Amino acid sequence: MDFLNLYLALAPALALALYIYWKDKHEKEPIGVLVVCFVLGSLCCLPAGFFNAIGAEILGFDFDGENGLAVSFFMAFFVVGFGEELCKYVVLVLYALRKPSFNEPFDGIVYAVMISLGFAALENVFYVSDGGVGVAFARMFTAVPMHAAFAVLMGYQVGLAKFMNQSIRTNVSLKGLFLAVFFHGAYDFVLFQDSSALLTLLVFPIMIWAFVLSRKAMRLHSKNSPFSK
Repeated sequence: MDFLNLYLALAPALALALYIYWKDKHEKEPIGVLVVCFVLGSLCCLPAGFFNAIGAEILGFDFDGENGLAVSFFMAFFVVGFGEELCKYVVLVLYALRKPSFNEPFDGIVYAVMISLGFAALENVFYVSDGGVGVAFARMFTAVPMHAAFAVLMGYQVGLAKFMNQSIRTNVSLKGLFLAVFFHGAYDFVLFQDSSALLTLLVFPIMIWAFVLSRKAMRLHSKNSPFSK
């Protein structure tokens, strides 16, 4: 991969990471913890990729060929969506959630996004190395921002759960995983299937819906931060 392709592959994730860091208005997270989250997120690509390959083999899914509705549905929701978001969720709750710096609900969004963008960055390197500049520009405005949106929805719930009663904390946290899997699965499903061009167009309302909810989640946590008083 030449320098231009590498730059185009990494730039969207790094730009969004800086944006989320800037949006954390009240108390910035330690750079070292954010970097570790980003790196761990990128490493999530390895088990997720293995899980995707096994799932595709079992389902008979062809990433480069035609796939029907049923196969595309199961591959999108139960293999790619679930597997990738579960890997990110595990890093979020087993590493970031336990850090003393995780001291307000908005931190759930910050750490989740850093993990997800690490994942998106390495994934993008693989895709761009195969597809070139055209793929880089297409994913710059689609896949990479969507990874961030999935993370905001997950991180919003984990941020809420962190400061809730123990009896409901797990359920609220898992709701974040569910939301990320749902939107990830829906996004991939309409792109994976080849049965309907009209169905493919649903990718745009799905993206808009995810971005609107993400922006609302960020606004709510920022507004209700204990450090904003």
